Amino acid sequence: MAVAAERQKRAGVLRPTSVVESVYESIYHRLMSLEIAPGARIPIDLFARELGVSQTPIREALSRLEREGLVRKEHLIGYSAAPQWTRKQFEDLYVFRLLIEPEAARLAALNMTPEALQQLEVFSADMGQGGPPVDRNTRYSRFARADAQFHDAILKIAGNDVIRTSLSSQHTHLHIFRLMFHTRVTQEALQEHEDLLTAFRAGDSEAAAQAMRVHIERSRDRLLSAFE
Repeated sequence: MAVAAERQKRAGVLRPTSVVESVYESIYHRLMSLEIAPGARIPIDLFARELGVSQTPIREALSRLEREGLVRKEHLIGYSAAPQWTRKQFEDLYVFRLLIEPEAARLAALNMTPEALQQLEVFSADMGQGGPPVDRNTRYSRFARADAQFHDAILKIAGNDVIRTSLSSQHTHLHIFRLMFHTRVTQEALQEHEDLLTAFRAGDSEAAAQAMRVHIERSRDRLLSAFE
C-alpha cells in the first residue's frame, strides 16, 4: 500500500484531500479577487470541467466556503457568491468592531503569554512575506486570510468566547478584503499590526486597546472609498 501511494505521489496523482484543498484554494482566490462577482452563480458542473475534477471535491470546497460566509446555497438554485456588503452593513460592522475589539485587545494584553505572542508574531510575519512569488490577486487573498487569523488569535487570547464567536460569525476580514484591492490597504495594516504587537510585547493593556481602536478606524476610513 505504501509503495503504491509513493508511486502515485511521484506520478503527480493527488490524494482526495489534496484535490479538495486545491479546488478550495482556486475558488477562494477567485471570490476574493472578485473574478467571481458578488452574487454570481457558481455552476458546479462548469467548475468541475474547468478544474478537471469530479463534482464531489467542488461540492466539498463550496461547503467549506459556505461555512466561511463567502458563498451561499439556496434550495433549487445552488451556490452563488455572497453578495457584496452595502454601506449600511459596512458602517454597522465598524460601529460593532469599535465597541468590542479594543476591549478584546486590552484583555489579550493582560492574558498574553510568550507562546501566544510568538503565534501572533508568526501571523504578522506571514502577512509581511506573502509566501512564494504569486500573482497579485493570490497574494492579496492570502493576506486577507492571515489578517483574519491574526485578529482571531487576539480574540482567542482575550479569553472572551462571546466576543470571539460574535466576530467570527460575521467573517469580518474576508468580506472586508473583498471590498478593495490595493497595496495601501495591506501596507498600512501591517504597520498598525506592528503597533499592536509593540503594545503586547510591553504588556501595556491600555496601549493595546488604543492601537486596536486606531487600526479599526483607519481600516474603516481606507475602505469607505469602495462605496463612492
